[in-house]
Amino acid sequence: MTIQQEFSDLGDASDITRVMVRLLVAVSLGALLGYERESIGASAGLRTHMLVSLGSALFVLIPLQAGMPLVDVSRVLQGVTAGVGFLGAGAILKSEKAGEITGLTTAASVWLTAAVGVAAGMGREATAVLSAILALIILSLLRRTESKRKG
Repeated sequence: MTIQQEFSDLGDASDITRVMVRLLVAVSLGALLGYERESIGASAGLRTHMLVSLGSALFVLIPLQAGMPLVDVSRVLQGVTAGVGFLGAGAILKSEKAGEITGLTTAASVWLTAAVGVAAGMGREATAVLSAILALIILSLLRRTESKRKG
């Protein structure tokens, strides 16, 4: 077996470009969301969001490259969604104060970042970008509004 055969999943320049664009969009948007979370000291920051987005993109990109029907890719998506939900659950902490729970927004941002990665991995880059922008609005602008209301 030659090296060319071993790396045949990226056959020509258009394949390489398509995969690179999808993965770079996923990583870049994950970085954007992760930077926002890291800037306020959240438990899941830049690297976590980048890895979640990249991993989610890979989990859908690989089956698509292999020619898996979309019906079967939906099962992969179910696994990604559940797995990332479990990861996000690790960010949620119950305080000793009555009724105080922290980390819900971080967990939700990790879960959303996975969805952004899935969109990028499936070739829906515009949807991924729009979703990340909306998430940034929710995370940053609404946090400022909320802190003004409390303070």
